[in-house]
Amino acid sequence: MAHYAFLDENNIVTEVITGRDEWEVVEQIKDWERYYGAIRGQECKRTSYNGNIRKNFAGIGYTYDWDRDAFIPPKPYPSWILNEDTCRWEAPIPYPNDGVMYSWDEEAGDWVAIVFQQENKALN
Repeated sequence: MAHYAFLDENNIVTEVITGRDEWEVVEQIKDWERYYGAIRGQECKRTSYNGNIRKNFAGIGYTYDWDRDAFIPPKPYPSWILNEDTCRWEAPIPYPNDGVMYSWDEEAGDWVAIVFQQENKALN
């Protein structure tokens, strides 16, 4: 089965559905994007889980970029930069590769190690 994303007037994904594969012809319907779009009255674009179509699997809130023919996720932080090849946002500093878990700190402009606190329980 194929997946299709519906776009609002600003090219923002409002819904993703499972539909017919492009090669399936049912009752003379050959263009499933056009067919589903006409039913909803919205632009419709096919998307795929493996990224073979339009770079990224569309999700609600993603933007469809007509020039890149790609779905782009919402920008997570103001400092992050769009990778033109993957159409995914990347931190201005690469994620450390040292086995420690990190989260992005926008104010610091850097990755900050996540510290887990172990709960102390008194044994009875």
